[in-house]
Amino acid sequence: MKNIQKTDKQVYKALTAEIKRQNEGIEMIPSENYVSKAVLEALGSVFTNKYSEGYPKRRYYGGQENTDTVETLAIERAKTLFGAQHVNVQPLSGAPANLAVYSALLNPGDTVLGMDLSHGGHLTHGHPVTLSAKIYNFVRYKTKENGTIDYEKLEELVQKTKPKILLAGFSSYTRQLNYRKITKIAKKVGAISMMDMAHIAGLVAGKALPNPVPLFDVVTTTTHKSLRGPRGGMIMCKKEFAQKIDKAVFPGLQGGPHMNNITALAIALKEAQEKQFQNYATQVLKNAKELERGLKKRGATLCFGAKTDNHMVLINTMEKWGLTGKQAEETLDAIGITVNKNVLPDDVRGPLDPSGIRVGTPAATTRGMKEKEMTKIAVWIDGALTNSINKKEIARIKKEVRTMCLRFPINKDKK
Repeated sequence: MKNIQKTDKQVYKALTAEIKRQNEGIEMIPSENYVSKAVLEALGSVFTNKYSEGYPKRRYYGGQENTDTVETLAIERAKTLFGAQHVNVQPLSGAPANLAVYSALLNPGDTVLGMDLSHGGHLTHGHPVTLSAKIYNFVRYKTKENGTIDYEKLEELVQKTKPKILLAGFSSYTRQLNYRKITKIAKKVGAISMMDMAHIAGLVAGKALPNPVPLFDVVTTTTHKSLRGPRGGMIMCKKEFAQKIDKAVFPGLQGGPHMNNITALAIALKEAQEKQFQNYATQVLKNAKELERGLKKRGATLCFGAKTDNHMVLINTMEKWGLTGKQAEETLDAIGITVNKNVLPDDVRGPLDPSGIRVGTPAATTRGMKEKEMTKIAVWIDGALTNSINKKEIARIKKEVRTMCLRFPINKDKK
């Protein structure tokens, strides 16, 4: 970063501080990860200079022979990896990808049935604060007390509301969805089946979890999170929806794509085809189960049947430790474990200070941490939250966290 140091010392200081923070702490937010050196290099490449409105072989500006190459590579690699008929790699992130699908396939006022935010859904699945909720009619389904989805009740709700889109997917739900049941229910009322697999895309690519892409009409995803790519989005769909979705992305909602991100995505998708990536995806699940066991052993209350089938757990911090999600997040920040506060099913508290935290294993797994480290992390989480006002104990745990983290540097590629 010699040029940054020379040009802007304030930014350089922030960058070096962030490198130190990431190296000396454990990133346990389920939606975060560490990309490879190759992906980082692509993000800082000369493709950031190029404006490329349109699609390969159908651009509005000249000089596109190289951008066409990398975008086509990203598209074809995604098709191969996920078994998709059509792929659009231009969405700037997951939320714009979902909005593009709604814009392409819905008319204002049409109904979408998606998972309730507090039961694991995402803001873009119809939360009232979002733009899409002001345009379309969102109805939300919830999980049962044991943490699973009642598919018979879901079908009854679908028959009652007749949605144009039946939307699956989540941001904090820890169980495996039954893709076949969901798509079968959608077909019964002629609804479009849509899956948002942003959180689990890398686990699907790594063959650790079932692949929803061949079953659903439309699947959206981010390209970071468990997929370990740059920050961006993708839309995969059946050919019959391809033209409408492409037009909704550009020129409907976006201008020129970020070609440096698409270049980095092409590299990440190539990495995801390798055996090492499958090993990583499998280890993410093993680590999550070990984290689940360690926390339950210490009396932590986990949501959705106290079980995880994926890469994360949702913890009720009020139940055992008497701390809000915000207090728990701040306490764990103090020892170098980064998590995010999160609402629980039908939470009586608001999203800025909810009753729980969300904890995930992809980033720690990328660094090479395994079950042994997850056991320690569970001990540290319980120890810190139990002794949140004991500064001496917090300092002791922070030192242990830092010592372990320095054994797993983030600047060393782990595929």
